[in-house]
Amino acid sequence: MTLRLFVDPPLAAGTTLALPPGAARHAQVRRVQPGDVLTLFDGLGADWPAEVLAMGRREVTVRVGAPRAVDNELRCAVTLALGMPANERMDALVEKATELGVARLQPLLCERSVLRLDGERAARKREHWQAVAVAACEQSGRSRVLRADTAPLALLAWLGLRG
Repeated sequence: MTLRLFVDPPLAAGTTLALPPGAARHAQVRRVQPGDVLTLFDGLGADWPAEVLAMGRREVTVRVGAPRAVDNELRCAVTLALGMPANERMDALVEKATELGVARLQPLLCERSVLRLDGERAARKREHWQAVAVAACEQSGRSRVLRADTAPLALLAWLGLRG
């Protein structure tokens, strides 16, 4: 099975690039070797074959091939709005929603929500959930990454009602 890694855009056919630290570490752990072929994706709807040119202590260099359009997304963009559960349950929800094809996730603060996020803590959680979504895309073969980048909203505010 070909190793599939997310790389932030832009990718271009024929270019040589060093993989970002997370992707490079994943390739090193999987013990890829020069000459192996990986699949890179940028979250914009294409897979890019990439040949490993060099493996360094912390760096993996690849040559990017021609993109292949991938259309394995749902016909309509689904937004999932959900009250945030406590503990690691939100991670599992982000993972499964990504695997099922959800395009956007809107966390909600409900009347009885245990988890309350604001400011820097909310930003860290969003970054973490986005990383969970990327990992789920790498595993499931999705070509577009779920957006988990919105701040938690109160349920009534999301519905457009006054509280």
